[in-house]
Amino acid sequence: MSSATLTVRQIEFEQKSFWRNPGSAFFAFLFPIIFLVVFATLFKGSTVQINGKSISYDDYYIPALVAFGVMGACFTNIAMSLSIRRDDGILKRFRGTPLPPWALIAGVVGSSIIVSIILTVLTTVFGILVYGVHTPQHIDAAVVTVAVGALAFCALGMAMTIVIPNADAAPAIVNAVFLPIVFISGTFFPVPSTSILAQIAEFFPVRHFINAMFTAFDPAHQSSSGFNGTDLLIMAAWGAGAVIIASLRFRWEPRKG
Repeated sequence: MSSATLTVRQIEFEQKSFWRNPGSAFFAFLFPIIFLVVFATLFKGSTVQINGKSISYDDYYIPALVAFGVMGACFTNIAMSLSIRRDDGILKRFRGTPLPPWALIAGVVGSSIIVSIILTVLTTVFGILVYGVHTPQHIDAAVVTVAVGALAFCALGMAMTIVIPNADAAPAIVNAVFLPIVFISGTFFPVPSTSILAQIAEFFPVRHFINAMFTAFDPAHQSSSGFNGTDLLIMAAWGAGAVIIASLRFRWEPRKG
């Protein structure tokens, strides 16, 4: 069996496993929509200033929420699911099969990217139909940004498993790292660049993903191409670093003792 066929088969397996857990799948897609409804209702009729131009809060919020959904599908999902599989001995049993380790990882990453694409489309269409937000101005830039962000946060999710001692600790550790950075990065409301919180957030890829998505959606019509090269490169650098760390320290077996 060729490498491409093996990867496709493993992605199919991961997708079947995902959709066979309807509760998990349902909340994976419902969670961003709930946030959208809550914050769009709270800030109904509000506007925000972006580079001196006033836009509706909903037009600001949709790109940020798309990034949030992708990060949840990739970083959070992979960090937690691989930690649980490792603790249950599933990863160890996979190592005893003819399936190459890279194929397993490719299947997990590929499945997460598929979920990210569905989340992006669903959230964007919901925002357009229900809240009348503008359609993305640069579709090609949005596709590239989602792809770079998804791959980077998949890698970060794998690297995160290194510091998770067991499955029970996974939700607490992942959320303790992820949620504070999400809030200070301007996911749910703009954070002024002069703020100390925004300056701290600049060190992490979350804010750069949100900035890149906002540039691609471009509701203020301020970008000619929709590509935010600096933020894309920073995300890619984080992803590359996470790949190196994960390749060196990733554990297939539960921690002893």
